[in-house]
Amino acid sequence: MRWLILIAALGVAGCDVAPAPTAMPAPAAAGTDVVQTPEQAARNFVQVLRTVEPVAERECLRLTSGVNCDFRIVVDDNRGAPPNAYQSVDQNGRPVITFTLALIADARNRDEVAFVMSHEAAHHIQGHLTRQAQNAAAGAVIFAGLATLTGGSAADVQSAQRLGAAVGARTYSRDFELEADELGTLIAWRAGYDPLVGARFFSRIPDPGNRFLGTHPPNAERYQRVVDTVARLRAGG
Repeated sequence: MRWLILIAALGVAGCDVAPAPTAMPAPAAAGTDVVQTPEQAARNFVQVLRTVEPVAERECLRLTSGVNCDFRIVVDDNRGAPPNAYQSVDQNGRPVITFTLALIADARNRDEVAFVMSHEAAHHIQGHLTRQAQNAAAGAVIFAGLATLTGGSAADVQSAQRLGAAVGARTYSRDFELEADELGTLIAWRAGYDPLVGARFFSRIPDPGNRFLGTHPPNAERYQRVVDTVARLRAGG
Protein backbone atom coordinates (compact mmCIF):
# COMPACT_ATOMS: atom_id res chain seq x y z
CA MET A 1 0.00 0.00 0.00
CA ARG A 2 1.76 3.10 -1.22
CA TRP A 3 0.63 6.62 -0.61
CA LEU A 4 1.98 10.07 -1.21
CA ILE A 5 1.48 13.16 0.93
CA LEU A 6 2.31 16.58 -0.40
CA ILE A 7 1.49 18.20 2.93
CA ALA A 8 3.35 21.48 2.91
CA ALA A 9 2.67 24.85 4.48
CA LEU A 10 -0.73 24.15 5.97
CA GLY A 11 -0.98 27.72 7.23
CA VAL A 12 -4.59 28.30 6.14
CA ALA A 13 -7.02 29.93 8.55
CA GLY A 14 -10.19 27.90 8.95
CA CYS A 15 -12.33 31.02 9.04
CA ASP A 16 -11.12 31.94 5.56
CA VAL A 17 -12.40 28.76 3.93
CA ALA A 18 -15.55 27.80 5.83
CA PRO A 19 -18.62 28.03 3.57
CA ALA A 20 -21.90 29.50 4.71
CA PRO A 21 -23.72 27.17 7.15
CA THR A 22 -26.92 25.40 6.21
CA ALA A 23 -29.63 23.79 8.29
CA MET A 24 -29.05 20.15 9.23
CA PRO A 25 -31.36 17.65 10.89
CA ALA A 26 -28.83 16.84 13.62
CA PRO A 27 -26.92 19.35 15.77
CA ALA A 28 -23.20 19.00 16.27
CA ALA A 29 -22.20 17.21 19.44
CA ALA A 30 -20.39 19.23 22.08
CA GLY A 31 -16.69 19.46 21.39
CA THR A 32 -16.84 18.14 17.82
CA ASP A 33 -17.29 21.41 15.95
CA VAL A 34 -14.04 23.20 16.75
CA VAL A 35 -11.79 24.88 14.19
CA GLN A 36 -8.45 23.07 14.19
CA THR A 37 -5.04 24.68 14.23
CA PRO A 38 -2.93 24.04 11.10
CA GLU A 39 -0.81 21.58 13.08
CA GLN A 40 -3.86 19.69 14.33
CA ALA A 41 -5.36 19.64 10.84
CA ALA A 42 -2.15 18.18 9.38
CA ARG A 43 -1.90 15.52 12.09
CA ASN A 44 -5.55 14.59 11.66
CA PHE A 45 -5.16 14.22 7.91
CA VAL A 46 -2.08 12.00 8.19
CA GLN A 47 -3.72 9.80 10.83
CA VAL A 48 -6.89 9.42 8.79
CA LEU A 49 -4.93 8.61 5.64
CA ARG A 50 -3.05 5.85 7.44
CA THR A 51 -6.21 4.25 8.78
CA VAL A 52 -8.73 4.79 5.98
CA GLU A 53 -6.55 3.91 2.97
CA PRO A 54 -6.05 0.22 3.86
CA VAL A 55 -9.75 -0.20 4.63
CA ALA A 56 -10.73 1.45 1.34
CA GLU A 57 -8.31 -0.85 -0.49
CA ARG A 58 -9.73 -3.90 1.25
CA GLU A 59 -13.31 -2.92 0.39
CA CYS A 60 -12.28 -2.21 -3.20
CA LEU A 61 -10.76 -5.69 -3.54
CA ARG A 62 -13.83 -7.24 -1.91
CA LEU A 63 -16.40 -5.49 -4.08
CA THR A 64 -14.67 -5.33 -7.47
CA SER A 65 -12.83 -7.52 -9.93
CA GLY A 66 -9.99 -6.39 -12.16
CA VAL A 67 -10.02 -2.87 -10.70
CA ASN A 68 -6.89 -1.06 -9.52
CA CYS A 69 -7.37 -0.66 -5.76
CA ASP A 70 -3.99 0.91 -4.94
CA PHE A 71 -5.25 4.32 -3.83
CA ARG A 72 -2.92 7.29 -4.08
CA ILE A 73 -3.94 10.13 -1.77
CA VAL A 74 -2.43 13.54 -2.46
CA VAL A 75 -2.78 17.14 -1.35
CA ASP A 76 -3.15 20.03 -3.77
CA ASP A 77 -0.90 22.64 -2.13
CA ASN A 78 -2.40 25.56 -4.05
CA ARG A 79 -3.44 27.89 -1.23
CA GLY A 80 -5.92 29.64 -3.49
CA ALA A 81 -7.92 26.49 -4.26
CA PRO A 82 -11.33 26.33 -2.54
CA PRO A 83 -12.32 23.52 -0.14
CA ASN A 84 -12.62 20.42 -2.30
CA ALA A 85 -11.83 16.73 -2.56
CA TYR A 86 -12.23 14.67 -5.68
CA GLN A 87 -11.43 11.29 -7.16
CA SER A 88 -9.63 10.75 -10.45
CA VAL A 89 -7.59 8.08 -12.20
CA ASP A 90 -4.03 8.58 -13.43
CA GLN A 91 -2.74 7.49 -16.84
CA ASN A 92 -1.94 4.04 -15.47
CA GLY A 93 -5.43 3.52 -14.09
CA ARG A 94 -4.42 4.08 -10.48
CA PRO A 95 -7.12 5.80 -8.39
CA VAL A 96 -6.14 9.20 -7.00
CA ILE A 97 -7.94 11.09 -4.24
CA THR A 98 -7.01 14.77 -4.05
CA PHE A 99 -7.63 17.08 -1.09
CA THR A 100 -7.13 20.82 -1.22
CA LEU A 101 -5.42 22.53 1.70
CA ALA A 102 -8.57 24.55 2.31
CA LEU A 103 -10.68 21.45 2.87
CA ILE A 104 -8.15 19.95 5.27
CA ALA A 105 -8.06 23.22 7.19
CA ASP A 106 -11.85 23.45 7.30
CA ALA A 107 -12.40 19.95 8.68
CA ARG A 108 -13.24 20.11 12.39
CA ASN A 109 -12.17 16.59 13.39
CA ARG A 110 -10.81 13.30 12.09
CA ASP A 111 -14.28 11.91 11.54
CA GLU A 112 -14.99 14.59 8.91
CA VAL A 113 -11.72 13.93 7.09
CA ALA A 114 -12.39 10.20 7.21
CA PHE A 115 -15.90 10.57 5.85
CA VAL A 116 -14.76 12.72 2.92
CA MET A 117 -11.86 10.40 2.12
CA SER A 118 -14.09 7.34 2.32
CA HIS A 119 -16.72 9.00 0.12
CA GLU A 120 -14.17 9.73 -2.60
CA ALA A 121 -12.78 6.20 -2.40
CA ALA A 122 -16.32 4.90 -2.82
CA HIS A 123 -16.67 6.80 -6.10
CA HIS A 124 -13.80 4.76 -7.51
CA ILE A 125 -14.99 1.45 -6.08
CA GLN A 126 -18.44 1.98 -7.59
CA GLY A 127 -17.04 2.98 -10.98
CA HIS A 128 -18.75 6.34 -11.08
CA LEU A 129 -16.26 8.03 -13.42
CA THR A 130 -16.75 5.30 -16.02
CA ARG A 131 -20.50 5.29 -15.62
CA GLN A 132 -20.63 9.07 -15.92
CA ALA A 133 -18.58 8.94 -19.13
CA GLN A 134 -20.95 6.32 -20.55
CA ASN A 135 -23.96 8.48 -19.69
CA ALA A 136 -22.33 11.49 -21.32
CA ALA A 137 -21.59 9.54 -24.49
CA ALA A 138 -25.17 8.26 -24.67
CA GLY A 139 -26.56 11.75 -24.16
CA ALA A 140 -24.33 13.14 -26.89
CA VAL A 141 -25.52 10.50 -29.37
CA ILE A 142 -29.20 11.03 -28.58
CA PHE A 143 -29.12 14.83 -28.75
CA ALA A 144 -27.03 14.85 -31.92
CA GLY A 145 -29.39 12.36 -33.53
CA LEU A 146 -32.43 14.47 -32.67
CA ALA A 147 -30.75 17.57 -34.08
CA THR A 148 -29.98 15.72 -37.28
CA LEU A 149 -33.54 14.42 -37.63
CA THR A 150 -34.96 17.91 -37.22
CA GLY A 151 -32.76 19.29 -40.00
CA GLY A 152 -30.16 21.02 -37.91
CA SER A 153 -26.97 22.32 -39.45
CA ALA A 154 -23.56 20.85 -38.68
CA ALA A 155 -23.06 23.57 -36.06
CA ASP A 156 -26.46 22.76 -34.54
CA VAL A 157 -25.58 19.09 -34.35
CA GLN A 158 -22.28 19.88 -32.63
CA SER A 159 -24.02 22.14 -30.12
CA ALA A 160 -26.65 19.48 -29.47
CA GLN A 161 -23.91 16.91 -28.98
CA ARG A 162 -22.19 19.06 -26.36
CA LEU A 163 -25.47 19.72 -24.59
CA GLY A 164 -26.37 16.04 -24.66
CA ALA A 165 -23.05 15.10 -23.13
CA ALA A 166 -23.58 17.60 -20.31
CA VAL A 167 -27.12 16.39 -19.66
CA GLY A 168 -26.06 12.75 -19.79
CA ALA A 169 -23.21 13.30 -17.35
CA ARG A 170 -25.57 14.91 -14.87
CA THR A 171 -28.47 12.49 -15.24
CA TYR A 172 -27.44 10.08 -12.49
CA SER A 173 -24.85 12.19 -10.68
CA ARG A 174 -27.08 12.68 -7.64
CA ASP A 175 -27.60 8.92 -7.41
CA PHE A 176 -23.83 8.46 -7.58
CA GLU A 177 -23.36 10.86 -4.65
CA LEU A 178 -25.84 8.97 -2.50
CA GLU A 179 -24.24 5.65 -3.44
CA ALA A 180 -20.84 7.04 -2.46
CA ASP A 181 -22.26 8.40 0.80
CA GLU A 182 -23.56 4.93 1.67
CA LEU A 183 -20.39 3.00 0.84
CA GLY A 184 -18.27 5.81 2.26
CA THR A 185 -20.16 5.46 5.54
CA LEU A 186 -19.28 1.77 5.65
CA ILE A 187 -15.60 2.43 4.91
CA ALA A 188 -15.31 5.14 7.56
CA TRP A 189 -17.15 2.94 10.06
CA ARG A 190 -14.85 -0.02 9.45
CA ALA A 191 -11.83 2.27 9.74
CA GLY A 192 -12.93 3.17 13.27
CA TYR A 193 -14.56 6.57 12.71
CA ASP A 194 -18.04 7.90 13.40
CA PRO A 195 -19.76 8.66 10.08
CA LEU A 196 -22.54 10.57 11.83
CA VAL A 197 -20.01 13.05 13.18
CA GLY A 198 -18.16 13.05 9.88
CA ALA A 199 -21.29 13.78 7.86
CA ARG A 200 -21.92 16.95 9.86
CA PHE A 201 -19.51 18.41 7.34
CA PHE A 202 -22.67 18.84 5.25
CA SER A 203 -23.83 21.53 7.68
CA ARG A 204 -21.05 23.84 6.49
CA ILE A 205 -21.31 23.45 2.74
CA PRO A 206 -23.88 25.19 0.51
CA ASP A 207 -27.04 23.16 0.08
CA PRO A 208 -27.69 22.45 -3.61
CA GLY A 209 -31.37 21.92 -2.87
CA ASN A 210 -33.24 19.84 -5.42
CA ARG A 211 -32.32 21.62 -8.62
CA PHE A 212 -33.12 20.11 -12.01
CA LEU A 213 -30.02 18.28 -13.25
CA GLY A 214 -28.13 19.31 -10.15
CA THR A 215 -24.96 17.31 -9.55
CA HIS A 216 -25.55 16.75 -5.83
CA PRO A 217 -28.68 15.89 -3.82
CA PRO A 218 -29.87 18.08 -0.94
CA ASN A 219 -27.62 17.93 2.12
CA ALA A 220 -30.44 16.67 4.33
CA GLU A 221 -31.03 13.74 1.97
CA ARG A 222 -27.36 12.87 2.03
CA TYR A 223 -27.20 13.07 5.82
CA GLN A 224 -30.26 10.83 6.08
CA ARG A 225 -28.55 8.23 3.88
CA VAL A 226 -25.66 8.22 6.34
CA VAL A 227 -28.05 7.88 9.31
CA ASP A 228 -29.84 4.96 7.66
CA THR A 229 -26.57 3.23 6.78
CA VAL A 230 -25.18 3.58 10.31
CA ALA A 231 -28.43 2.14 11.68
CA ARG A 232 -27.98 -0.94 9.50
CA LEU A 233 -24.35 -1.29 10.53
CA ARG A 234 -25.26 -1.08 14.20
CA ALA A 235 -27.90 -3.73 13.63
CA GLY A 236 -25.26 -5.97 12.08
CA GLY A 237 -26.34 -5.36 8.47
